[in-house]
Amino acid sequence: MEAWTASGRRGISRRANRGGEMEPIYLDHAATTALRPEVREAMLSVWGEGLGNPSSVHRLGRTSRSRLEEARERIASILGAKRTEIVFTGGGTEADNLAILGRWRAVGGAGEFGSVACSAIEHKAVLGAVRQAGREGASVVILGVDDRGEVDPSSVAEVLSTRPAVVSVMWGNNEVGTIQPVAEIAALCRAAGVAFHTDAVQAFGRTKVRVDEIECDLLSLSAHKIGGPTGIGALYVRTGVELDPLTFGGGQERGYRPGTENVAAAVGFAVAAELAERERTSEAERLTGLRRRLETGLLDRVPGLIINGQGAPRLPHVLSVSVPGVDPESLVLMLDLEGLAVSSGSACQSGAVEPSHVLVAMGRTGEEGTVRLSLGRTTTEQEIADAIERFVAVVDRARAHASA
Repeated sequence: MEAWTASGRRGISRRANRGGEMEPIYLDHAATTALRPEVREAMLSVWGEGLGNPSSVHRLGRTSRSRLEEARERIASILGAKRTEIVFTGGGTEADNLAILGRWRAVGGAGEFGSVACSAIEHKAVLGAVRQAGREGASVVILGVDDRGEVDPSSVAEVLSTRPAVVSVMWGNNEVGTIQPVAEIAALCRAAGVAFHTDAVQAFGRTKVRVDEIECDLLSLSAHKIGGPTGIGALYVRTGVELDPLTFGGGQERGYRPGTENVAAAVGFAVAAELAERERTSEAERLTGLRRRLETGLLDRVPGLIINGQGAPRLPHVLSVSVPGVDPESLVLMLDLEGLAVSSGSACQSGAVEPSHVLVAMGRTGEEGTVRLSLGRTTTEQEIADAIERFVAVVDRARAHASA
């Protein structure tokens, strides 16, 4: 890495650490977030209790069971759900798979409930589960989006006449941030007697997510997106919705997810969820302001810059931009060398050579260099100002190299 000083080059202000290298700026919070200190302390307290298996009937086992169910209740309360409707999983991907494949295997078949449907811009976990359902005999229906990345509820209404086993439309897109009309889609599915699933992994903690206000049947969450630990998520399963488990063994998690539960991670998840909900309104306002400042700064300084999803309602922390005239495979690496940690799309998409399926669904070619800059609790105004300078410097160099 080049050693930048405070004076920098071409009049650009750079902050340097004692070793002469630029301080890194982390703008990939949609991929993962730092474990919050309060979460770490809560998990350490669980481990320090002499943890027993929550399925054991002795005192230590009962203590673990109590901590687990308390965590379940706390998360349910935030969602407006019943405690018994929360199923802990190993993360958002497992929650998505359990929702799609679990529903298909429980009720799918020839005739009624013979298909599964999802939007074209879903997380790869949903798309992969839908494709697997197709290999198992389901007719697969992919719902298109407009050039802002929005699903038209009328397209969902057309699909409902075929009575899919499940319809899945994510709450907020993980690459461009577009918020979907989930309330309207959920109401349409409820009226048709069709199960509706939404991946709320990016939306939870950033916007209001309540299952007593949105008539979804299944909803996926992940802890590490909101300052919680990795390796744990949850699936909300509305009472009465039929699902088959993906794995088999004991009866843990109402039989949907057998195996010894990760009590410490569940407790950490609950603490992170409560903190995120407590700060949600003020933090969403702060992040929206920072995102707009970043967006405006880049638009003013990078000719031809495209804001993906512009004009649609978007999550407060996600900004996706495309830069014509810059090689898409090298842009993220060049930004990394400049001390700016961003993503080429979702974390699961990063490193892939094919264009983002989200941008393709929005009608883009994928020929431009596209990056996702995602903000978080630790993002500061100074970091946004510095990020603009670093981004502009990289684009200028890349375009100069391309023209040469």
